[in-house]
Amino acid sequence: MRRAGRVVAEMHERIRGALHPGVTLRDLDNVAREVLARRGATSNFLGYHGYPAVICASVNDVVVHGIPGDRALASGDIVSIDCGAVVDGYHGDAAFTAAVGEVDAESRRLIEVTRSALEAGIATLVPGSRLGDLGAAVQATVERAGFSVVRDYVGHGIGTAMHEPPDVPNHGRRGRGQRVSAGDVLAVEPMVCAGGSDTVVLDDGWTVVTVDGSRAAHWEHTVAVTDDGPEILTLP
Repeated sequence: MRRAGRVVAEMHERIRGALHPGVTLRDLDNVAREVLARRGATSNFLGYHGYPAVICASVNDVVVHGIPGDRALASGDIVSIDCGAVVDGYHGDAAFTAAVGEVDAESRRLIEVTRSALEAGIATLVPGSRLGDLGAAVQATVERAGFSVVRDYVGHGIGTAMHEPPDVPNHGRRGRGQRVSAGDVLAVEPMVCAGGSDTVVLDDGWTVVTVDGSRAAHWEHTVAVTDDGPEILTLP
């Protein structure tokens, strides 16, 4: 899983390097495909329930599952990139949100708060903790900043399949929920809205947008729980 995670980290790194006004979402998908081919890995997104690409590219009010097409990014956009890789049957999965060109201060704050919420959730992952501890840490970070946590979509266990039990909500109460044990591997992924948290799926059956049109951010890492605490597997 460390090997799969390093491939995902490289996909992120290469996509970040390609992010600039005028690049299309399909161009970014092609960058990710090149990394997978060069590293001898496969995509766990492509073909998943019919999904047609190797990344999800979600712009502005798109929360998750945006399908990359011919849309060109413009200065002022924010874009969330979610992607994964499979190496020898084991999965990695991670996401980040980035600004394109000159972006307003509130959008930058949304991105940073969501990243901080991810870090706060990961920090709780020690043997004997509960998933409610993680959810509470994420929720507190987000709501303290005046933003809202998406509740319709959650993180998940990950291993020889991309989505395994348990669900990993981004809200909750400390001391509640399933206990965490050494050896567990979880995809922790807060999805955060600048406005309300209500979402709707567009007619393509994939693209999830905010009902009120507010912007959203999404950060994710694949994290192993060890006796020494959390180990992030999707870092370079």
